[in-house]
Amino acid sequence: MEDLLRPWYERNGRDLPWRHTRNPYAILVSEVMLQQTQVERVVPRYLAWLERWPTAESLAEASTADVIREWQGLGYNRRALNLHRAARRVAGNGWPVDLTDLPGVGPYTAAAVRCFALGEDVLPVDVNVERVLRRTNAPFSSAAAQALMDLGATICLARVPRCGECPLAAECPSFGIRDEPARKQGPFEGSFRQRRAVALRAVAESERGFDELDDEAVRSLEKDGLVVVEEGMVALPE
Repeated sequence: MEDLLRPWYERNGRDLPWRHTRNPYAILVSEVMLQQTQVERVVPRYLAWLERWPTAESLAEASTADVIREWQGLGYNRRALNLHRAARRVAGNGWPVDLTDLPGVGPYTAAAVRCFALGEDVLPVDVNVERVLRRTNAPFSSAAAQALMDLGATICLARVPRCGECPLAAECPSFGIRDEPARKQGPFEGSFRQRRAVALRAVAESERGFDELDDEAVRSLEKDGLVVVEEGMVALPE
């Protein structure tokens, strides 16, 4: 099946900026940003981030407050803290042999850096790749990683697979089969996630009095290390 996938990817592969580098830091930034954010939103933020902090060393030297401010709008702000901590670890000690030793780096992210940056023969399996592997029940090498991601993101969709456009359709045992609806996350509007985002955005603009803000949201942000509360004032950590 990989022989069928390769020419399809050559014609239809997405031109994404992180596919033009083998720099492990740049790959790590892209993978952390992509964890729970759509590709279209990530691209401009990724480019802006690397323009500001092109190396792990430059990010390590940044203040936590600046890192949080730069991350605003991407959501799930703890990712920014973990990326900052990982950069400081790399700047101080180099890249660890086991990349999961870095803050916020799990098995998938480690595999992605090993494959796309370090050229190791390991296949990173995200949700899109897992779906294609499960449906085709076929082996693929690490060289097919990007193609599998694109196929899963654009053709082999969970609920409405576009089997008629799939290059693997003729050999796929799951032709026409749809996945059961996944449990959806609740709407952002009116959620506690939104309350946290509003509070953090306000503090990112300027230091605020605790009594000006949503106290429950602030305490939650403080627990995650995203804000500091001292003497009735709330600020970003330095």
